[in-house]
Amino acid sequence: MTARLLPGGPVAESVLTDVATRAAALRADGITPGLGTILVGSDSASAGYIRMKQAKAAELGFASPHIHLGDDATQDDVLGAVREMNEAADVHSVLIQHPTPPQIDFDAALLSLDPDKDVDGLHPVNMGRLALGMPGPVPCTPAGIEALLAFHEIPVAGREVVVLGRGTTLGRPLALLLSQKRPTANAAVTVVHTGVPDWDRYTRRADIVIAAVGVPGILRPEHLSEGVTVVGGGVRYEGKKLLPDVDESCAEVAGAITPRIGGVGPTTIALLFRNAIEAAEKASGR
Repeated sequence: MTARLLPGGPVAESVLTDVATRAAALRADGITPGLGTILVGSDSASAGYIRMKQAKAAELGFASPHIHLGDDATQDDVLGAVREMNEAADVHSVLIQHPTPPQIDFDAALLSLDPDKDVDGLHPVNMGRLALGMPGPVPCTPAGIEALLAFHEIPVAGREVVVLGRGTTLGRPLALLLSQKRPTANAAVTVVHTGVPDWDRYTRRADIVIAAVGVPGILRPEHLSEGVTVVGGGVRYEGKKLLPDVDESCAEVAGAITPRIGGVGPTTIALLFRNAIEAAEKASGR
């Protein structure tokens, strides 16, 4: 069997086209959507990530105020930067870049952020909103996976979805998201993890398997049923080399599968900007 590829690029393009249209409508009313970023330290990968976000913000018509603190920044410095972003009326959403230097408590910084400006959707208030089905920013990678499946017309409602991984940024919020009563969700979701000795017993019976562990090559063909849809969400980097959870040989048994490069990544970025434009609209009373 040759699996159908599920690229994230077309999904991201569709989402970002909508974001650009909505940003233009706000600017026509005299409101420039603002996505603020905070970078602590000199990690080159993090700095590159911020530059990419700023370039995309400019392309979409966002302002992108930025605060860069040095490697010797204190916790008070970081909390002060967050407070500055919270109080800025022209900043509608904020990204605190992770990881931070070891002396910084990232969770404390996140807790100090205004939940309505939390563009990553990871503040405990927003995780609670997600659990209760209330409106609010949704974690970007889970939202991107839901959008990817919907775009490629992979049926989810009523299907058995197994999420391999229970992390707070992907596995757990994804399970909450896909179990909600919505045409693009409404699935029977099972969460398993590497602490379950026979986790493949669950993945072999699934209609959709989403790998979200961060263990390179953990998901292999023998863990899957013929024709299953496979989404690779978890990755690990060795230097600049990306190592996905899903072994490439899974394409031999899957009916549909995300590519090694260009799958969930582009959708994550796109959904971050969807959170950002929704925050700007909410702040402007729309």
